[in-house]
Amino acid sequence: RSGYDLCRELKEDPATRLIPVVMITGLSDRSDRIRGIEAGADDFLSKPLYPEELYARVKSLLKLKHFTDELENAEAVLFTLALGVEARDPFTGDHCSRLAHYAGDLGRHLHFDYENVVALERGGYLHDLGKIKVPDEILKKGSQLTSAEWEIMKQHPATGEAICQPLKSFRKVLPIIRHHHEHWNGTGYPDGLDGHNIPVLARVLQVVDVFDALITARPYKPALSHMHAKDTMLREAKRGLWDYELVREFFGMLESKRRAA
Repeated sequence: RSGYDLCRELKEDPATRLIPVVMITGLSDRSDRIRGIEAGADDFLSKPLYPEELYARVKSLLKLKHFTDELENAEAVLFTLALGVEARDPFTGDHCSRLAHYAGDLGRHLHFDYENVVALERGGYLHDLGKIKVPDEILKKGSQLTSAEWEIMKQHPATGEAICQPLKSFRKVLPIIRHHHEHWNGTGYPDGLDGHNIPVLARVLQVVDVFDALITARPYKPALSHMHAKDTMLREAKRGLWDYELVREFFGMLESKRRAA
């Protein structure tokens, strides 16, 4: 295989895609450089090679890699916090990992690009991060919340967005975090957005979030079967709560997976 192929394989693998790649070649044609860039090369040097130039380029790329690693560490801290929030709620189990799985699958089913699918998977883990500021007596309450408690709970999307705001790598995740509790008819929170004004990634996560909540038992309700959950969500979508077409697409995807199993 060629150096282009190796570079492309490295950049397509999530485990190695951040490793800096410098391509060195005796070819000087412009099309060869373009081919190297398209393969994902971080830099491109032509022969004859001067060691001091290679050293300077590698040093620069390693510095960039260091900054990238620091960014990944910051992201890892937020994911850990999100899982910590989930662990505080005795009723949710592995809710976040299930949402990440469902949301990523639905994004791929809808032919979303790689960045949007990754944003959905991240949103599955981070959507309720803002609950870190919700007191345990509210978060763990096994009965209906009072009006005052509900007002506190409703602050968690904006809180989660504010926590993740400094990380530019989360720019596609922020609308998911903020808007996953909006309603198609504008009765949701925090901004009362309606219809297509609700970002599509938030609408996707909302569908899978509602589904997982319905099929999961809580102290105040039993778990619904998939069929009952489908009927409930389609009925609620017709009432204006959810994006009806996305609900149909989601259950169509689940049915396709069931038939293929």
